[in-house]
This record gives sequence, C-alpha cells and structure tokens, in this order.
Amino acid sequence: MNVRVARAAWAWGRGVSCRRGVSYRRGASSFLLPPPGAVDVEELLRDATAAEEGPREATVRRLPGQCSVLLFPGQGSQVVGMGRGLLRYPRVRELYAAAHRVLGYDLLELSLHGPQEALDRTVHCQPAVFVASLAAVEKLHHLQPAVIENCVAAAGFSVGEFAALVFAGAMEFCEGLYAVKTRAEAMQEASEAVPSGMLSVVGQPQSKFTFACLEAQEHCRTSGIDNPVCEVSSYLFPDCRVISGHLEALQFLQKNSSRYHFRRTKLLPVSGGFHTSLMEPALEPLAQVLKAIDVRKPLVSVHSNVNGSRYTHPEHIRKLLVRQVVSPVKWEQTMHAVYERKKGTEFPKTFEVGPGKQLGTILKSCNLQAWRSYSHVEVQEADEDLH
Repeated sequence: MNVRVARAAWAWGRGVSCRRGVSYRRGASSFLLPPPGAVDVEELLRDATAAEEGPREATVRRLPGQCSVLLFPGQGSQVVGMGRGLLRYPRVRELYAAAHRVLGYDLLELSLHGPQEALDRTVHCQPAVFVASLAAVEKLHHLQPAVIENCVAAAGFSVGEFAALVFAGAMEFCEGLYAVKTRAEAMQEASEAVPSGMLSVVGQPQSKFTFACLEAQEHCRTSGIDNPVCEVSSYLFPDCRVISGHLEALQFLQKNSSRYHFRRTKLLPVSGGFHTSLMEPALEPLAQVLKAIDVRKPLVSVHSNVNGSRYTHPEHIRKLLVRQVVSPVKWEQTMHAVYERKKGTEFPKTFEVGPGKQLGTILKSCNLQAWRSYSHVEVQEADEDLH
C-alpha cells in the first residue's frame, strides 16, 4: 500500500470534527471561520512517510491501468434522496453532523426528504452536492480502498472543485464547506439581482457560438437592457456548450437557434447566469474567506476549471477559485489534460463520486477510451455495486 498517497488523499476524513464555540455566521465587517479540523494534514503526512511501508514503497510507480481518477459533480446534479445509500458507511454521519454545525441547518434532512424546490436553491444545493460527493468518497474507500490509495488526479465541475481540493488534502472539510456556503450565498444574491439563466446548447462543427452571443447581446440592447451579458459559460464536450446571461438573450438564442446551426437548446433549471460577469458581486465575499482559511498544495493532482491545468501552489488555488465564479468552466479542456497519454498507454479507472452521472456522459463524448473504465458511486441506493 502506498501509505503516503492513501493518507494524503484521505486526510479530509480525519478532520471532520469542528470545534465548538465558533461562529459560522458572516458578520457585517468580518468573516468568522471554523478552525481547522482536529487532525493536521501535515502531521498525517509526516506520519505516513515515516511508516514502515513508506520510504521505499511510496516511490513505486504504478502501472497506468492501476491508477484512478476521481470526478466530482457540480450544481444541477442534486436530487432528493441523495445520501440515503451512504449512511451505513463509516464517518458519513459525522460529515453530515459537521455540516449541520457549519451551515446552521440540517443538510441531511433536506437531502433525504427535500422538498426538491428547496434543495434546488443555489444556497442549498452547492453545500448538498459538496457533502454528498465527499460522503461518496467514504463509500468508495470502504468498498475499494485501493482506488483511493492509487488516485493520481481529481477534478470537480464548478462547486465540485472544492470537494476535489478537500479530498486532495488542500483544505479541511469544515473550512472547505464554509467557503462553499459563502460562495453559494453570494451567488444566490447575485442571481436575484438580474433575470438571468443558463442555456445548454448542442451544436455542430459549423455552429457559431461567439457570433450568436454577440447578436443576442445586440438584441438585448435594442430591448433596452444596459450592459447585456451573453457568454459561453461551460465547455462540456466537442460542439456542446452552456451559454449564460440575461434571460432575454437566452430566449433570443432559442428562437433563432437554426440561424447559428444549433441542433438542440434547453434552459437549465438554475437561478442565475453563473460563470459570467453577472456573478462579479460574489467575488469579494469568496475572496475574503479563501484568504482567511488554511490552503495547502494538493497531495493529489487537482485540475482547475479556469484553464484545465494542475494547481501548483496555495495562492494559485485561492486566485483561481475566485476567478472561476466569473469564468467559463473549461471541462472539455480539463478532460483532455487529465487523460492525455501516449498511444497504447492504458487509461486509469475513473470514478464519479456524487449524485448523477452527468460527468460520465460528458467523458464518453470527450474520450471514449477513458470512459470504458468509468464507474459511478451510487449515493441514493444502499447497494454494494459501483455503477
């Protein structure tokens, strides 16, 4: 067993207890944060490298087919009942109990019983997906510990990036959740300021995404909207994008989809134009929290949504997590970066940890060979299998 990697990647599970007597509410002039968990990640790593198996075995190179990659879903994957299939695994109830203290409400009750309309609110669904995803990692660790021990990379879609960083030991669970809470509240507030949304677009090689956005902006101006926003907010897979902005712009694109060679469009059930300049009011609250919490270099490679590259330094993490809120999610580019390899090299096993299978579907369209080694960790049903 590669003890160093196993301990590093699983350090979040050792720090779920939040100390009492600390306020998690955001004050008018300051951001009060939960302290680090009871166990220090750096101490764990020192212990791990000093272990009997550590010094030599930690340097053993694994065959590509023995390695694993974890993908963490984002907002939109939430569903009432998520978490039900995870409660019998060690530490899962601890995670939800810690979340209750950080958030100030019973996230487990909301996740299990809804109602769906309440769970779908940005302020609730981002923390819910974050906690359910890390709880799914606990299940995976229980059923297939070698997957955790042999993990070489992780990536998360939008808010899922926070879960990936906590998994990789870059943040403590409570501090990561508090950052997600702040992010969700600020994004909810920003989304309520302007009628906006997100439009999923399946196009063709000749689709004119940039031109379409420019024309939609011009349409908004003629309709009396100042500083209209209409931008590509997610690159999912070849010829598939999400466009975000003013609702008027998105409705214009739906009505004129054939002009831009769009094959299919669908308004997404979200409350705002995320990953665009409409979210600028959310930047400062998140930046203040990230400045105050302890961020470390990940012990497993984590890829940024902003550019698809691996994080290399704590300040790099702080900077890009803030920029991500107003930048397109470059998921297609991230998948290429994670799975790039020489011809004939085996692909790692990929596990989607969290509600839904959307990232698996996207992976299939980005890289069919990598998808053949894909599994999903079920969060709703209490089964023993990984689908």
